[in-house]
Amino acid sequence: MAITGDQERLLYKIAKAYYEDGFTQGQIGKRFGISRIKVSRLLQQARQEKLVQITVISPEDSHADLERELESTYGLDEAVVISPSSAEKPVVTAELGPAAVGCLLRCLQGDGVLSVSWGSTLLSVVDAVPVKHWPDMTVVQVMGGLGRPEAEVHGNDIARRMAQAFGARPRLISAPGIVASKMVRDSLLADPQISDTMALSAKSDVAMVGIGVPVPDSVVMQAGAILAEEVEQLKARGAVGDVALRFFDKDGQPIKHEINDRIIGLDLDQIQRIPRVIGVAGGAEKFEVIRAALRGKFINVLVTDDRIAARLLEKP
Repeated sequence: MAITGDQERLLYKIAKAYYEDGFTQGQIGKRFGISRIKVSRLLQQARQEKLVQITVISPEDSHADLERELESTYGLDEAVVISPSSAEKPVVTAELGPAAVGCLLRCLQGDGVLSVSWGSTLLSVVDAVPVKHWPDMTVVQVMGGLGRPEAEVHGNDIARRMAQAFGARPRLISAPGIVASKMVRDSLLADPQISDTMALSAKSDVAMVGIGVPVPDSVVMQAGAILAEEVEQLKARGAVGDVALRFFDKDGQPIKHEINDRIIGLDLDQIQRIPRVIGVAGGAEKFEVIRAALRGKFINVLVTDDRIAARLLEKP
């Protein structure tokens, strides 16, 4: 039914008061002698009648539209895309860090629990974290350490430094991320300190994780955490990479291997249940594993580079 001239004038006045003059719906209701609920309905009607047409303009020199397309294609809560100054791996890794920090800070309230994994990309995130004073927040590890304890990419060091920067409480897992046997893992998990820390990590509000590929120069391989023959076995079963040492295939299906019984850390189901999981990864070699992690829904926020983003949309 067409609206009358009087109705159209009222819609126009209310829309101008709300969108241009900055009045609240309550103030508008008082001014025109109607309820706030009716003001809300009239504002909706003004949009339906095309008296109000909202245009959102993408910022210049941004990847806002590319990010929205990634979010839509993969069902992500958020995508953050950067244009690194070089395609070289160290440059991409270093420049992903500040972008990931910006994404992380938006979802932290200064309390709650943040869980983190390890690796060179997470190290670049830690290096970019601003100093805060959040004593009510806890930073916990997703899994035990990897490599030499003194190494910067070791899980304990990343969690400790993240907590120090945020002025938060650290909760560290006093155990390696992968051990020699299931018996050793079970024995360590029987320790209350380790099991309580793992339980806290599983209930974290936000997790930030790297997405790994077992190539010769990767942290996993350099640390000697996994033997070359184990990597070959995992690849033979279709593994393309891992999140927190939990390997999966190109379709995001977990790989069954005895290595899973030797890991002290969250499994993929536990990671998926964390409300916000931010995956930070980029560089040409990580395309397939990033796509697989998205297919498996192991992360719901992605921070990556523009080349990877374009390929993800070309070959979802």
